[in-house]
Amino acid sequence: MLKLISCGFHTIHHEGIIRNRPNGSGHYTFVFFNSRAEVKLHAQTVIVDKNTFILFRPKTPHAYRELENPFINDWFHCYGTGMTDFLMELDFPLDTAIEASDPLLISRSIMELQKFNRLDGSLCERIIDCDLRSFFMKLSDLRERTAPHQLNRYYVPFNELRNELYRTPHQNISVAELASRLNVSKSYFQHIYKQLFGCPVMTDMINGRLEHAKYLLDHSEMSVTEIASSCGYENDTHFMRQFKKFVGTSPRQYRYRCESSY
Repeated sequence: MLKLISCGFHTIHHEGIIRNRPNGSGHYTFVFFNSRAEVKLHAQTVIVDKNTFILFRPKTPHAYRELENPFINDWFHCYGTGMTDFLMELDFPLDTAIEASDPLLISRSIMELQKFNRLDGSLCERIIDCDLRSFFMKLSDLRERTAPHQLNRYYVPFNELRNELYRTPHQNISVAELASRLNVSKSYFQHIYKQLFGCPVMTDMINGRLEHAKYLLDHSEMSVTEIASSCGYENDTHFMRQFKKFVGTSPRQYRYRCESSY
């Protein structure tokens, strides 16, 4: 089980900060720099920018100090049986400054860790264990998605746009318009999108529409024509053909099978 020793979310150091650990901290230490800092690691001094994180091994000598005031960071100390093997399995970078692809994910996760660390429920330790494992797995997944390094800066705006596509399946918008929103060419937009999410943007647009259609077939009494319109289709014939192609059955058959299963 992974255990949390201490944790801080959006900690503000108005007078700056100096952390000097010549023998390491004795446990795994995660630091997310919300401000520029000078870090001494492996006998080398480097400058880390805002939105950079480092996971220090327990015995790694390290030190850091602020380069701007106020200095703000998120951080936690943890340990646990099997943690080293778990991190090795993820190929998680240790003692290395990593630019965060999704800074909000890190801050939100640490905020949740801090909240549960202050509670005293019977499930608290298990929740923290799950949250820590999930946190490291999410960062590893993001690292794979945003390799090579240049993709880091694209992840947040592309992910926000992808979420919008799924939230607004009725929206009729071209790939060229989506690319224009992010100030990139249509071909480069399509290339980056597939690199980040593993599928073409058109596939996600269709998936978003059909997922919404299935929800409406399951949970409403709307007609197929009404559902087609609410999912952005100009006519129900196109909707039914696409539904059949990707879902494997017609909308009416899908609704009938769902109703007959009760």
